[in-house]
Amino acid sequence: MPSYQIRLCRNPDCGLRYPLTENHPFGERCPACLGETEAVCQGSLEREAIREGDDLPEGVRLRVLLDNVRSAWNAGSILRTADGFGFEHAYLCGVTPTPEKAEVRKTALGAEAFVTWSSHPNALEQVRRLQGEGWMVLALEKVKESVPLQAATYLISSPTVLVLGNEVTGVDPAILELSERVIHIPMRGQKRSFNVAVAFAAAAALIRESLIMYPWWTSDDDVW
Repeated sequence: MPSYQIRLCRNPDCGLRYPLTENHPFGERCPACLGETEAVCQGSLEREAIREGDDLPEGVRLRVLLDNVRSAWNAGSILRTADGFGFEHAYLCGVTPTPEKAEVRKTALGAEAFVTWSSHPNALEQVRRLQGEGWMVLALEKVKESVPLQAATYLISSPTVLVLGNEVTGVDPAILELSERVIHIPMRGQKRSFNVAVAFAAAAALIRESLIMYPWWTSDDDVW
């Protein structure tokens, strides 16, 4: 069973406390000062998988579309978050790296095996295709016409695709025009936006909960 130790540097001028997994290249030398360390506790890396919270109502489907997200670290993190919030598929569009890259797999931590994914050269064409299949497209972007996510959650229907854009330029303007709703996360500090992977986590949590709290639109009689 894989295990790890918490080690403490004996150098009084350092005092680094850090985890050490088996076969890690640090060895037992302090990674900060190279001094001697001692094990102060240990644990197991085997953690029981626990599913918590309510399942989505029957028939609810969530997917995410990445429109030219450049960073492999962001792409992998989004895949991991998508799995945690019950998103079934990720459309990796434009220059968005796929799990074929080791950097994506490193931050996905195996989530790419549970969230199916596909690669597409043109995000706009993929959005049009999804809308033709009946998917509601939500774009996460702060623009003049966007509404705060918290105020729009009760208007969200299923099946839903959440679109995330490039770290610098955001969501393609043509996709914003096509989207049924453009939503944003209000910023309370001095920065104008969150990291795209962080923004996805915040939006995914609220969208998922809204689909549990307001399930009446699942009726075939509802029109959106």
